[in-house]
Amino acid sequence: MVNNTMDALEWLRKQLDGGENDLLREMVREFAQRLMAAEVDALTGAGWGEQSAERVNHRNGYRQRPFDTRVGSIDLAIPKLRRGSYFPDWLLDPRRRAEKALVAVVAECYVRGVSTRRVDGLVKTLGIESLSKSQVSRMAAELDEMVTEFRNRPLDAGPYTYVWMDALTQKVREGGRIINVAVVIAVGVNRDGHREILGLDVITTEDGAGWLAFLRGLVARGLSGTSLVISDAHPGLVDAIASTLTGSSWQRCRTHYMRNLLTRVPKSAQSMVATLVRTIFEQPDAASVWAQHARVVEQLHERFPDAATHLADAATDVLAFTGFPKEHWRQIWSNNPQERLNKELRRRTDVVGIFPNRDAVVRLVGAVLAEQHDEWAVARRYMGAEGLAKARLRIITGDLEEVTAHALTEVM
Repeated sequence: MVNNTMDALEWLRKQLDGGENDLLREMVREFAQRLMAAEVDALTGAGWGEQSAERVNHRNGYRQRPFDTRVGSIDLAIPKLRRGSYFPDWLLDPRRRAEKALVAVVAECYVRGVSTRRVDGLVKTLGIESLSKSQVSRMAAELDEMVTEFRNRPLDAGPYTYVWMDALTQKVREGGRIINVAVVIAVGVNRDGHREILGLDVITTEDGAGWLAFLRGLVARGLSGTSLVISDAHPGLVDAIASTLTGSSWQRCRTHYMRNLLTRVPKSAQSMVATLVRTIFEQPDAASVWAQHARVVEQLHERFPDAATHLADAATDVLAFTGFPKEHWRQIWSNNPQERLNKELRRRTDVVGIFPNRDAVVRLVGAVLAEQHDEWAVARRYMGAEGLAKARLRIITGDLEEVTAHALTEVM
């Protein structure tokens, strides 16, 4: 222990000059010892070796106790009393020797895609030798609790004008075999313009039933005010949107659609067709976008009739973004914002490869998404509140115009 009369800077200098690699560990130990000494002084009514009429108890030696921390295992000398007992419960749980910082490290192992078998080796590199498998399991349970709270939280920051949805395939051991499951994820923009992770779920197949259950869960938690859903053409998703998000439009991701369209033309012509289709999205206003779409369909019809028909049939879905403010077009005409998130998820999940069960998928993906959600909460707004208000007003105005036109027709 550091001598009370020794200057702190002098002690620190000696530690550094001595080439001690365990400096931080020693500093943590010293700090804990000093705090316990101060607490025992208060309990006994006098300092160590001090004669005082106010003394009510005496020290009775020490008992050694290992303390696992982020900087390694530390041997603490816990003071004993002649009468009664003393335990620093503010520092140590009587039945658990892993401190909160270590819990965070183990949780981070899961977030970063480190398998359970590798956790023990990782904590040993921190200098911790006494962490048991049961402790690792309990720490993982704390992460599960955090993810569960995140998944079930109320969606009370709406209206969520724009919602992006996607699915990520993962391999899971189930029933003695390895199967593919889909991790479905929803991201939305709240009323303040910040992005939120709205929810995630694991479904066996991308079908209408899976998407319908997922969307119903989001609505039950408070999802409302959604005007546009952006996604790829996942089987059953469009019907599920119509059933649960009444009044919402669907924007088919232009990036995914382009890939699908190019499969209908020879490889030698794909670059030319892609360049031609991109001109549709380079127009200055909605009317010009639709006009250019018609011209591109016409130009493709002679050489690539199948592609031309496909592009013509997809007009309503691919050009749904034109019904919203132009300043939002680049953000809502594709699923690219979600694709960047998926890239990070793949980076984390690729370390695992095959998950032992679905709960493990939810644990890892949920922790990554919760982390991203928190980062978005403190980042700059993804969309301006004024632009979002304009988007909602535009929809209301459009509905009124439709009602008015219908009323005039009835009168005539």
